[in-house]
Amino acid sequence: MSTDKTATRRGRRAERELTEEEKLELELAEQARLAADDWSGGVAPGKAAHFWPSFRRLIGLLKPHAWAFGFVSLLGAIGVVLAVLSPKVLGEATNILFEGVVSSLAPAGATKEQVVQGLIDAGQQDLANIVEAMQNFVPGAGVNFLALSRVLLLVLVLYFASSLLMWLQGYVINVIMVRTMWRLREQVEAKINSLPLRYFDRVQRGEVISRVTNDIDNITQMMQQSLSGALTSVLTVVGVLIMMLSISWQLTLVVLVSFPLMGILFGVIGPRSQKAFGIQWRKVGRLNARVEESFSGHALVKVFGREQAAREAFREENEELYQASFKAQFLANIMQPAMMFIGNLTYVGIAVFGALMVAAGQLRLGDVQAFIQYSQQFTQPLAQLGGMAAVVQSGTASAERVFQFLDEDEQEPDAADAPAPVEGDGTIEFQDVAFSYSPERPLIHDLSFRVEPGQTVAIVGPTGAGKTTLVNLIMRFYELDGGRILLNGQNIAELTRRDIRAKTGMVLQDPWLFAGTIRENIRYGRADATDEEILEAARATYVDRFVHSLPDGYDTLLDEDASNISAGERQLITIARAFVAQPSVLILDEATSSVDTRTELLLQHAMAALRKGRTSFVIAHRLSTIRDADLILVMENGGIVEKGTHDELIAAEGAYYRLYNSQFEQAAIDLDEEFRVEAEEATARAEGEPADETAPVN
Repeated sequence: MSTDKTATRRGRRAERELTEEEKLELELAEQARLAADDWSGGVAPGKAAHFWPSFRRLIGLLKPHAWAFGFVSLLGAIGVVLAVLSPKVLGEATNILFEGVVSSLAPAGATKEQVVQGLIDAGQQDLANIVEAMQNFVPGAGVNFLALSRVLLLVLVLYFASSLLMWLQGYVINVIMVRTMWRLREQVEAKINSLPLRYFDRVQRGEVISRVTNDIDNITQMMQQSLSGALTSVLTVVGVLIMMLSISWQLTLVVLVSFPLMGILFGVIGPRSQKAFGIQWRKVGRLNARVEESFSGHALVKVFGREQAAREAFREENEELYQASFKAQFLANIMQPAMMFIGNLTYVGIAVFGALMVAAGQLRLGDVQAFIQYSQQFTQPLAQLGGMAAVVQSGTASAERVFQFLDEDEQEPDAADAPAPVEGDGTIEFQDVAFSYSPERPLIHDLSFRVEPGQTVAIVGPTGAGKTTLVNLIMRFYELDGGRILLNGQNIAELTRRDIRAKTGMVLQDPWLFAGTIRENIRYGRADATDEEILEAARATYVDRFVHSLPDGYDTLLDEDASNISAGERQLITIARAFVAQPSVLILDEATSSVDTRTELLLQHAMAALRKGRTSFVIAHRLSTIRDADLILVMENGGIVEKGTHDELIAAEGAYYRLYNSQFEQAAIDLDEEFRVEAEEATARAEGEPADETAPVN
């Protein structure tokens, strides 16, 4: 029995767990949703894990504008009061008009009591009740147009004042929200610049961009649409309810009967609609992935003749998206007609019961008219408040993501009493340096060496040995776990990061250029560089050789990805940028790894000019590019296992010797031998003969 129960529980748990395909669809759906500019048309981005703390913190963003928000609340309250009074006053105009018309039919000079008694004697009890309930009935007087005009003028004033106050409220709220979101973006931007590099090592850039753009936009929409409307809606509901009760508590009960119907409607359709939109986003993500895959691999699709299969797969997933979208939109769009149906039922109920009460003399005709208007005003803000719930959940979830980002640990601030950097020639010394990205996996330990002024130091070793980490420590992108690094005799941990990096130039493997002119990209290295200095840097780094072939020379505008120039030209511009910065320490991190041999030769000459008179660190996998280095450091497992010149290390026949041979000699021998064996085996299989079993195999 126990075994059966355990199996049942396991089966239910297995049903609850998502399959790999569903997990993939959810991931693709999230990507599709993040790529969308508007979340309001679909399922909310998610629910906040800690709703109330996040919501309170979100409201706390408005604290600097507390007085303005109080002023807005006052405006909203006054505007709602005026808007709520208007139907009552307009109902009085209806009473004046109706009672005037009825009074014109009565004989002049008679009293109201005589007219009522006459109607009773004539057997017209209902009409007698209606006349008896009239407050402005003067037999034979007709319509009092002066009183009617005064009431209508008052109604116009009330409507105009209410609209003006509502507009002013909306304007002030927009100012508050825009300034609040401006301040939030400022905080996020400041946070990005104060986060350590460790954070970006573990968080994808797309995730950060999503929080900075989509999430903040979602918060903005929520605060503008919901928080501003929520106050007005709540005040309207309270005010309208009070006015309806003042007119007739019986008719108010008729209106309140619709509440359970609305609750059932939201409870039945709402969850199904949310689920349907979730499925829709999953299908959108799957279809987007299919389209992206087809476009990115379009050439291979054609090469292998898979066009028909690609079309069939797209057609099938497009059909699934159609079915999911149809269901989601149907459920979403059925809410409004259903609400209108309930509203119409309420209207019919008010009309019937109101007519009976007028006939019984319990209400005046204008009061019923006003009540009908109030019933419409009552359901509309309730529907708005119901719709705001999902928006507030979505906005709070986005706010929670932004707050998590703002709460990340920042890099240690520079000391307020940091000493000024001394002028020096670029001497760098590592003293017992230890560093690891995580305590469980130590990377660099007890690292010590000294680089003399003007020397070029090459750092080589297998992937993961710590080469890039080493130069990142010089830039103080990471803090040391032990030891110290001296720049011109000063501990860089005591200097400000700005002072350290001002003396350091860095050229990375992937060149980064922004949308602007070539001149502006070179000047990015030093903002006060003159045109002559830019030209000097361009000539020294061979940029000047290709710039003149461009349509606008140095004023040629580069697009966002600098795709209108070649990869080698982009790299030369980044080297020129480092040249114009005039650093005392230069770091070249695989600066030539992604270019052809001819371009690499130009880059080598450019970097040679750049390294002249500077302490330089060069990280390279192509060992042929660092033969002339003054010092070569060979790293393995976070430590320096060898150091010396190229000739010294080759003569020592150690780690560098093995690395050099594996790259330039043994790799080619092994490759040739491997090809020979494979060719013999292929020939033997083609001829039906056994392969040479004596052939050596690596």
